[in-house]
Amino acid sequence: MNYWNKLLHLAQSRLRISGFWLGILSLFLSNNLIAQTQNTDNQYRKPLLQVLKDVETRFNVKIKYADPQVKDKWVNYADWRFRGNVDETLANILTPLDMKVNKEKPGLYKLKEYEYYRWEVQDGWNYLDSLATKYTDQASWEKRKAQIRPELYKALLLDPLPAQPNSKPIITPKRVMDGYTVENIAIEILPGVWINGSLYKPLNVKGKVPVILSPDGHWEKQRYRADCQIRCATIARMGAMAFSYDLFAWGESQLQFKYEDHRRSLAQTIQTLGGIRILDYVSALKETDKNRIGISGGSGGGSHTVLMAAMDNRIKLSAPVVAMSSYFYGGCPCESGMPIHQCAGGTDNVELAAMAAPHPQLIVSDGSDWTAHTPQHDFPYLQKMYGYYGVKDKVENVHLPEEKHDFGINKRIALYDFLIKYFKLNGNAVNDKSGRYDESKVTIEKENALYVFGDKGEKLPKNAVMGFENLEKLFYSTTSK
Repeated sequence: MNYWNKLLHLAQSRLRISGFWLGILSLFLSNNLIAQTQNTDNQYRKPLLQVLKDVETRFNVKIKYADPQVKDKWVNYADWRFRGNVDETLANILTPLDMKVNKEKPGLYKLKEYEYYRWEVQDGWNYLDSLATKYTDQASWEKRKAQIRPELYKALLLDPLPAQPNSKPIITPKRVMDGYTVENIAIEILPGVWINGSLYKPLNVKGKVPVILSPDGHWEKQRYRADCQIRCATIARMGAMAFSYDLFAWGESQLQFKYEDHRRSLAQTIQTLGGIRILDYVSALKETDKNRIGISGGSGGGSHTVLMAAMDNRIKLSAPVVAMSSYFYGGCPCESGMPIHQCAGGTDNVELAAMAAPHPQLIVSDGSDWTAHTPQHDFPYLQKMYGYYGVKDKVENVHLPEEKHDFGINKRIALYDFLIKYFKLNGNAVNDKSGRYDESKVTIEKENALYVFGDKGEKLPKNAVMGFENLEKLFYSTTSK
């Protein structure tokens, strides 16, 4: 070591060589220094970038990565991690760094950070099978449910629930459409914190009517999107109320919090508290049929749907769309940021979905995401669970193998059919002459028409909590009392 350092010093001070050649010499010496230190004293340490290049050369593959992913990362015992095949080698190298690769095609890999929420399909199935050994009949399953449910509240820091602010909902003037009305509503769920949404009602409400909570997912424009408005308005035209609401730090919630705050773990807690408070609100409406309260959301809203139905027995029907999977726990902290999946010794989203039994449940899946294998394993598990109650047919799966991750027309049709079947909605009110659903009479409103707090947030109350740090202080001070 001293020899090489002296040589470098001599090159700098006496030979007065050019910067270019000094760089070449430095690189040469650096490589030799690494070679000199490849021993146990140095843990056979190599830069990750160099190790990945060695993998590419040895196995004749290509690994895609961004510079920040490999910068300043080192692999201990690097050469010792190589095995006879590239997949095992990459796993040995990357696992200690909390990284992985996705195999895009034979010979081509993409470097990824470790995704705790994404499992191999067979791993997810095996884990669900192990969970299923904990119960064999209705009685043992009910005992398992009684373990899981209170722990969900604790995991979300909602045991006990924070006190509800003594304030009335903020409601905008009602807008009258063809067969339905819309009014925007903000419900204060913590002092200075609101969950906002739009309530779609049948134009002429007679007697008690169902309510469908409609949280939406991570798609662009969320509840302002055309297909979300179409879905909720069509449900209203069939004779039910539909409450479409924002996820945390989406929509008008961004008047108070940043987009990045949606990816904080506490987002799942605030989001769930918002869903509970909306349930409180709609349950107290004079026109609500409390025996016909349902929930249906897609994607991240589908994960929220599963969780809400598992936690709150006031929900009598659920329909998670392109969401539920035994090998995918939700790629956003608003779905898996809090330790809900560690409850009762460990659970997953399919077991949580089973907690809705014996209430009717529709699982909508497609062929392009983590629901692609739903009919093969997850749905049969749910049928077995519903069979414990003698109502195996009350859980249904509409699988659309040629479709992608969205809440498109065929997914909406599946939901409409299910609501007509179990909540007795009037399909004839939205059918055309051929008997098909006609969504053309729905008015697609501009985004700002669905705001509660004005076009530029000018109507946001003065006591509004601003910023995530202030929300954290408020939440923990409220729940510690």
